[in-house]
Formats: sequence, C-alpha cells, structure tokens
Amino acid sequence: MADTPRIRLGTRRSPLAMAQAEEARSRLCAAHRWDDGAVQLVPVEASGDKIQDRPLAEIGGKALWTRELDLWLAEGKIDAAVHSLKDVETIRPAELTIAAVLPRADKRDVLLGAASIHALPQAAVVGTSAPRRAAQLLHARPDCRVVPFRGNVATRLAKLAAGEAQATFLAAAGLQRLGQHGAGHALGTDEWLPAPAQAAIAVECRADDAPTREWLAAIDHAPSRAEVMAERALLAALGGSCHSPIAVLCDLADDELAMRAAIYTPDGAEMVSGEARFLASDLEGPGRLAADLLGRASRALAAHFTGRA
Repeated sequence: MADTPRIRLGTRRSPLAMAQAEEARSRLCAAHRWDDGAVQLVPVEASGDKIQDRPLAEIGGKALWTRELDLWLAEGKIDAAVHSLKDVETIRPAELTIAAVLPRADKRDVLLGAASIHALPQAAVVGTSAPRRAAQLLHARPDCRVVPFRGNVATRLAKLAAGEAQATFLAAAGLQRLGQHGAGHALGTDEWLPAPAQAAIAVECRADDAPTREWLAAIDHAPSRAEVMAERALLAALGGSCHSPIAVLCDLADDELAMRAAIYTPDGAEMVSGEARFLASDLEGPGRLAADLLGRASRALAAHFTGRA
C-alpha cells in the first residue's frame, strides 16, 4: 500500500456520492496501476445534504452541492472533487477545471409507483423537487399534484413507502450505482427527457495543478464529455436558472451529436421542443438550438430563462 496518497478525492457523504467516488478511485487505480491507498477519499457534508426541507432553488441552488468541496480545493485540503455533473453549476470558478468525465451511465429517469406516466391514477400526488420533472409531469398529466420531495435515494424511497406521495422519480444511473437494478419503471427518452448532464460523474481539480490534471486525464471518457458539455452549453445559452425547467438529451455517434431538448413553464402549461445535429467539434451547435427554442417561446415561457444556472 502507498505510504501517502497521490490524490485526495473530495466527495459528499451520501451513499450515492460515496459510490461515485469509489468508481472514480477504482478507475484511477486501474489506469495508473496504483493500489487503493494511492487515492484517498475525503468525505464532506455538503450544505445541500444538511438542508432537506426546502427545494434547492429556494435556498441557493446547485451551489449547495459544490460549495464545501470548492472551498477545500481552494485551501488545498483535497486535490480533486467528485460530482454528479447534473448538480454542478454551469458557470464555474475560473481556477477550477473539469479534468475528467467518467463513462456515462443510463441517462433515463425512473418512475416509482406506477408503470408509466399515463398509468398514474387520476389526480395522483407525485413527489419531486426538480422543476424539470414537475413541469414534464404536469405537461403530460395536468390532473396530477406535485409535492416537494428532497433527500437522498433512501430518504425519498422511505417517503414514498410512508405514503407521502403515490409516485416519485429517481435517476436510473443513481439507482444502478447503488445496486438497485430493476427498481421502478425506466421512462423512455422518446417521451421523457432527462436533466442536462444526467448520469455523468465529473472529477474537478485546480486548473493550475498540472500533475493532478494529467492523472485525471487518463480516466476522461471523450464521448461522454462531448455529450455532457454540449448539454451544459445549451443550458448556458438558454440562460437557465435552478427554477428553469429544461430537459435535454445528447447522443454521440460517428463524431456527430444528436440533441433533443424541451423547455417548459414551471406549471407545465407551455412547452417548446426542438432537435439538432452538429459535429462534436461545433461549439456553436447548442447555442443555435437554444436560440431556436427561445425564438419560438411565448413571452411567458421565455421569462423563465433569463438567469444563469
């Protein structure tokens, strides 16, 4: 076993975050032929884990997942931080860089409590604190009622079991990473699009830390990076905030990205969708689709896309 770790990986303490950090460690050790002791996991309790009685958008947004890890990176307490990329703000500090994106897992959402959106009982109570999921649900099923549901996977499953809602949503990738294969019903992406960068694990480090950047580059998965960076570019071009319901999916094939996206009013009453194909090297592709979506949106819909995520 190594005497001292080569890399200290910061992570949130939740079971899913720890599983993702373990995956990052495993890939690093395999890529560099290190033993496990070469990569130390350093858990931190994020603000988003401490405050679970209110939607994130009301109490600081995605920064609640990254604040403590950003600080530890700045202070040199860790060398890199492992994140669920969908929870990372679109605009990040210039002194940090996403040095690796791991191979993306199942991009779909899972519905628990019913076999499909249309199989939900009339006027069903559905738990979610994600504006995207709420808007998509209400667009398809305006008879349903949405109630806030926050917490880690186990907490939300317990709330569902306790009858606080008749159904809820979870990310397929998260369930699979926790070993809960087959839970719920995966929603096909032909009718239900995921969040930007869903199912992607990112490892971030200081931009000026050349050795760590080089080590992390060995586990960067270029196809996954191309997809999620295009999705994040769409999010930035739309001016989406934590309150803005945005659904998008990018698939890479033969160096070409196929992107499908939809924007909604929070109540799901209005929706504009579109799709585009462009080369992975075309950094302007997501912006063109964003301009098309906003150009076709009503004033009421466009008003929800004036901030920054």
